[in-house]
Amino acid sequence: MPDTATTRRTDRLVLRPAAPADVDRILEYRNLPEVNRWLIRTTVEPDEFRAAMERAAQDPDDHSVAVELDGTVIGTVSLEVEDGMGQPGMPERTEAMIGYVFDPAYGGHGYASEAVLAMVAVAFEELGIHRLTAGCFADNLASVRILEKAGMRREQHGVEDSWHAELGWVDGYTYGLLADEWRAARR
Repeated sequence: MPDTATTRRTDRLVLRPAAPADVDRILEYRNLPEVNRWLIRTTVEPDEFRAAMERAAQDPDDHSVAVELDGTVIGTVSLEVEDGMGQPGMPERTEAMIGYVFDPAYGGHGYASEAVLAMVAVAFEELGIHRLTAGCFADNLASVRILEKAGMRREQHGVEDSWHAELGWVDGYTYGLLADEWRAARR
């Protein structure tokens, strides 16, 4: 069983560190054409994915989770703390990026939004993040909705700034949220 100290619960979901036993289940939906068409990196090989998960589990700045509904992994949310590109003396570990991949069989019920919102709270309330960012293809309307429901604002519309394996050059969006904005919205 995963470390319960880092297991979190929402109204309907359990968010916990991914375990090696989760790899096959995650790859079931991760490699579906309707899922990987929205990812920068399309299909992944099981051994390569397993190795990446093991590296992430050892990285103290990686707070990614598997998302369970009634004991079934239905998605993952990545939350990676990083140093920003700032002036000398900028506080370390004050920025983070969030991303997610969910099984489309569970779409339309708000599970992804619920999990992402919970991890946004982790970023600001537990990790002390100052600024959180996320990116998506502009045509990925489901992802746009998830980020906006989480309170993130669109900061950039990059025209043909993203390479899409099927479509070629496409537009991308960058979203951001500051800790002060998060706290103000919670009042």
